[in-house]
Amino acid sequence: MAFIIDKDSAILQGAFLQADKLCLPSSLSSIHKADWSRVGRPISLALQEICGPDEPGSRPNLQALTWKKRIVCVVWLKLLSREAKEDVEKAWRENPFFSLQNSLPEMNHAVLLELVKSTAAAHIFARFLLRLPRHWIGAELGRLTEHVRSDPTREEDVRFFLEVWRELWKGRDELNAGNEESIETMFANQFARMSSDSPSLTPHAAKRLKLDSADITASPADTDILHILLHALKDMSDLVSSTDVCFQSLSISLDALYTSFLIKQEVVLPVSEKLDILCKMIVCRGENETLGPELVRDAQRDLCASLSPSEFQPSTMKLFEALKIITDLAQLWEDKGLLTVSDPLIPCYSAVQLQRSVRRVLTALDEPPEAVTEKNVLRDLLKLLDLPAAENTPDIQAQVTAVIVAHRLQDHESFAELFAGQAAWARSESWVDCLEKNQAAFRQHRTLLSLSSTLMSLLHAESPNVSQCRKLMKTAADIFSALSLEDKNQALAAMVRLSSRGFFNRPVPSAVTEGFQQELNMAFNCIIQGGGGASVSVSQGNLTNAVALVARVAFQNPEAALKSCCHSAVFNKGAFSLMAKILQQLPGLQAQGGGKNAGEPKDDEINTLSGGGVLCRCLQETLGSKTMSASEKQQLLKFLGLLMTPHVINEEDEKKESFLSPQEVVSSFVLPNLSAEGDNSIDTEFSLQLLHAALSVEAAPSPHWVLGCSPFPLLYVLAQLYCQAYRCWEEPPEGAVHLRSMDTKELLVSVLTTVGQLVGAEVEAAPSSWSRALFWLYNKTEGLDWTVRFHLKPVWGQHFKNEVPSSMLEVCDLPEQEWSGLDLLEYGQGTGLLAWMECCSLSDSLRSTMLSCLSLDRQRPDHVSMFSKGLLVALTQTLPWCSVSQWTRLLGVLRELITSARLSVPFSLEYVDYLPLLDLRQFSCELCLSVLLLRVLQLLCGSSCSNWLSSDGWAHICRLYAHAVRDMMNCVKAKLPLHSPSAVTTSASPKASDSRDLNPSVTAAKTDQSPVKDAEDSLQESEDAQMKEEVLTAPSQEVLFVLSQLFCHIQHIQVMMPGGQSEPLFLCSLEILSHYEAIMAAFPDSCSHVESDNTRHFFSTITDNLNNQHMKSVLQQKIAQLVSSAI
Repeated sequence: MAFIIDKDSAILQGAFLQADKLCLPSSLSSIHKADWSRVGRPISLALQEICGPDEPGSRPNLQALTWKKRIVCVVWLKLLSREAKEDVEKAWRENPFFSLQNSLPEMNHAVLLELVKSTAAAHIFARFLLRLPRHWIGAELGRLTEHVRSDPTREEDVRFFLEVWRELWKGRDELNAGNEESIETMFANQFARMSSDSPSLTPHAAKRLKLDSADITASPADTDILHILLHALKDMSDLVSSTDVCFQSLSISLDALYTSFLIKQEVVLPVSEKLDILCKMIVCRGENETLGPELVRDAQRDLCASLSPSEFQPSTMKLFEALKIITDLAQLWEDKGLLTVSDPLIPCYSAVQLQRSVRRVLTALDEPPEAVTEKNVLRDLLKLLDLPAAENTPDIQAQVTAVIVAHRLQDHESFAELFAGQAAWARSESWVDCLEKNQAAFRQHRTLLSLSSTLMSLLHAESPNVSQCRKLMKTAADIFSALSLEDKNQALAAMVRLSSRGFFNRPVPSAVTEGFQQELNMAFNCIIQGGGGASVSVSQGNLTNAVALVARVAFQNPEAALKSCCHSAVFNKGAFSLMAKILQQLPGLQAQGGGKNAGEPKDDEINTLSGGGVLCRCLQETLGSKTMSASEKQQLLKFLGLLMTPHVINEEDEKKESFLSPQEVVSSFVLPNLSAEGDNSIDTEFSLQLLHAALSVEAAPSPHWVLGCSPFPLLYVLAQLYCQAYRCWEEPPEGAVHLRSMDTKELLVSVLTTVGQLVGAEVEAAPSSWSRALFWLYNKTEGLDWTVRFHLKPVWGQHFKNEVPSSMLEVCDLPEQEWSGLDLLEYGQGTGLLAWMECCSLSDSLRSTMLSCLSLDRQRPDHVSMFSKGLLVALTQTLPWCSVSQWTRLLGVLRELITSARLSVPFSLEYVDYLPLLDLRQFSCELCLSVLLLRVLQLLCGSSCSNWLSSDGWAHICRLYAHAVRDMMNCVKAKLPLHSPSAVTTSASPKASDSRDLNPSVTAAKTDQSPVKDAEDSLQESEDAQMKEEVLTAPSQEVLFVLSQLFCHIQHIQVMMPGGQSEPLFLCSLEILSHYEAIMAAFPDSCSHVESDNTRHFFSTITDNLNNQHMKSVLQQKIAQLVSSAI
């Protein structure tokens, strides 16, 4: 940055040359302080012409300030270059001020200091001074002190000295500290260059003040700035003649003492206290200066300097020495009457400064243990001072804060928070204007929370200004919308804690409510129409916009936004996924509601009723307002499942969190509704589904969240439900919950087992802690069905024996150490096999135990026959109340008993007139099982048992029997895999080989084939031969016979089944016929034309007995397609 000679520079050059002529026969390089009044006028006039006249109450503009800095810099560098004997050839290339500097005549330090004093540039001089090394600062302060004490001595010189001192203590101006193009930086660079180039440029070359004989040899004192300044003030104390300068001197001395000796780190004041001090300082200076950013900024620097440890920590001076000097000065001025205020009702700036300094020092003097005598003297002296107290008004406080916020001055974020929280200021238009124009300054969640509290107070006033409130609400929402997602969540959490209803926690004007409701409706309409409906995937852009829309309305009223989310998730088809994704991005809404507002439940009421946060309460209210359909229940189930699933919120730390914890969901929606007694309208089945979903969520291993949900009472309630579901086809007792679906029973068993395993793991880890609860649960289940305790076995482990009906011990050899009998009225003589089968159906481990411990002598046919008859009756009694999983276990038991020859099932071929010589040994288990089930169903459908079950019960039996038939079909299919017949037919066809042999080209090619090709052909021929042999030896006829038996059995049962509940059997019949047809096509030789005709006739005859004409017609059409393809 180079400066060239322009018009202003020429004016300045001429003024200095004219001043130099006025010095004749001497020159500017040798003048004294007394000569400045005679020779300095041309320079002063030139500066007025360049910078403009100094007007009272105004600060110099930027151009004038820049010129003052440039003049001081150029003059100072001129002096330094003479001392350094700078090389001109090098200077003109590297010094940006060379042209102006070289055009000026030679001068001395008196010119520099008088120039600074006459232009009120003490702060500029101090800023340049701060750019010098510490020893140079001491030297320059020595020159300054010597100049002040030289003739003619005036009080203005002391004032100038104090101004430099205070600016030094303020430190560098951080506004320009890092600006490489600033004049201060260029000055420091030039000084550094000259110092490195010229060893002669040292502070020892300059003439310095000799304070006394002891200081002449004390070189460390030359760098102790506080030592220099206090002794200098002491030496010029007799020049102080006014109260104002006396106050300034004592104030800066006390501040220097405080920041150098009495504090070790910055004293942090509350922002309200800072504002009070700033306003007092500004009010006292306001008479002469206009309130603006520069005035406030200067006051802030002054305050900061008085609260921070000094940059110039003393190296030689001790505390007692500093105390003695200040005490002597104060005593001297007190004796002269300079410490008495002329008008105590009108505080002046220096008095306010001194008052603050005295308070700080008096407080701090009690802490250091040294210099007790000096401290006491100074303390007593300062306490005698009677200084006026400055007052400030809310208006000036608001104005000062607005200036700090608008111009981003020091600590503006804290002042913005204070500004936003002042409801007393908020009624003025200037406050609202500042808020609207400086929204960026309020974009911190704490500041936004303060603004929200202020807005609430305005909304809930007796006569609120509706227009202003709506404007402020929009401004607050705009500020919130500009925050980052992380800050939005912090602001949402703070708002929810403040009030779950946001700005609407109390009645507000209807215009405000209507405006918000329109914004809320518009936001969710945009979300639903923009992809929140049935669409499965949502783009990241749409999701981001949706999150922003929901967050904005949630900030204004969290509860209303969450209610809309819940309503959309449950009642808008497919919207649950998007709503869950939106809420997962807004974990701030998880916070607990404040509940401090009128009409809002208290915190303990919220937690008791909902067991969770605001979302759970909103969901409960949403569900209570409208009856849900089955599809809406599934949407709610999926919605809560997504919210319980942990997901990554912050990609940086990859920490997974869920919006709702499973414990919250269970406490809110399961525990209140899951009861074995009460109103039948309670959706117990849905509660079980929700509990199952919560248990499926990955959770911390220990302690598991289920321990926070009253686990033992929960287990007991589940056990009660299981006890009632065990007889689900019977009419339940009055007031009991009726579970009409076996699927619900299956779910109930799964949930009961899972909770039991989780609680059992905790019990096993600390059995002594849970012993009382274990005995409570064991005793409570005594009145329930005896099978319940087997499901609770994981809870108490080996604490209690397995208890079964005593009759079961007669058919099963169980060790007495682990098993004991129960005398139950329902299980009298001959019910042992019934209890044994029930045990087999409970779990896989129990099934294995029952089979291994069954007491049966296979060597005695009468025992086997009696056992088989008893098992038939027990199976008839057990089948209707089996779930699918239990029935699957029992089918496995029956297969095991049949294959081990413990169960005898006489098989009669009553449906066939002609039976070919077939090998049915590998299908004996399926045939016996089918006949056994036929007899079971004959018993159930007989006159003695037909009134047992309701229509739902018969439908369930149909489903179980269909499940067994499909199981048998799968076993049959596994014994005869269906190959594609085309490959076998082609390879075995003589026509194909003949035609290929008649083709000469093929023959020639075959002759030329390589050995590898011959090997491949040989392998292919081997595979074809093997496949052909499989076709010839496959048990296709046996399979057809078994399928015909299954078809006949299922048709017979379908005819017997009461109530027309036979659709599952009808579908099974179609599957059997389809497979029958597939085998006939795959294995043509398995059935001749005559046999297929007989089969069609036989099947049609059986089907004619069906009552349902539609089923009969469809089956007969399918039967007609069973045509043999045999040649």
